[in-house]
This record gives sequence, C-alpha cells and structure tokens, in this order.
Amino acid sequence: MPQSYYKIWLHVVFSTKCRLPLIEPRVERQIHDHMREQLIELGCPVRIINGMSDHVHLLFLHNPRMTIADVVKQVKGNTSHWINKNDLTQFKFSWQDGYGAFSVSESQLERVFQYIRNQKQHHAKKLFSQEYDEFIAAHGLVKEKETA
Repeated sequence: MPQSYYKIWLHVVFSTKCRLPLIEPRVERQIHDHMREQLIELGCPVRIINGMSDHVHLLFLHNPRMTIADVVKQVKGNTSHWINKNDLTQFKFSWQDGYGAFSVSESQLERVFQYIRNQKQHHAKKLFSQEYDEFIAAHGLVKEKETA
C-alpha cells in the first residue's frame, strides 16, 4: 500500500482533582471552548466536548504525529493554567492525574456523540464514579487503586 491511512476517534474522560465540583455552569462553556481551541491547535479536530462540574468528556480525531498521552497532557496542563490565570474558579483549579482514552469506531460515533451531549441528563441518574467504573469494566481494564 503506497499510502498510510489513519482515522481514530478518541473518547477521552478526565476529572477535576479529587473530583471536586469546580466547573461551574457560568464558566463551563468558556472552559470547553478553550479545550476545543487547544485540541484544534494540536491537529485534533473536535466533534464535541461536554461534562459536569467534576469531569469532562472529549470526542476528537487523534493526530497521528502525537501520542495520546501528549495530547491529554497538553490540553489538561494548558487548560488548568488558563483557568487559574483568568480566575474562573473560586479555588485553585487542577485536573486529576489520570484519564481514560477509548477508541470509537465510525459505526458508534453518533451514539458516543449523543452520550456526551446528554451528560446532564445522564448524571441525574448516575454518579461519575459509577460511570467511570463501568467504562473501565466495559473495556476489560483493571482499575488501579486511587490516590489523591
């Protein structure tokens, strides 16, 4: 094959430090828009970003010139710095160290998009900790013991 083809959608999830509810509705859109800008600058077109006061979900195309870890590190680091610089939260803002990154097949793209879009309704019935445990189990992963 003379050319390489690459199209990998990623569903990335990460939470605020200690899962504190730091992302208030009044600044949520600004934070998501800033994350979108960061991903676009990294060459990762974004389909949707949404979440709750204690976590975010991102759905974007992976840039093959960067590792997933580098993309997530850049977005998390830049966003937390930007939030603190602009005093968008009442307390010092930071993200939890870990994250979840899951590939999404083209056939499931719309389903994952709707799931992320409807986070507020979804979390009216289920806590983030339950949701994350289900993601880990559904993907056959073993959850490590959490540290603060």
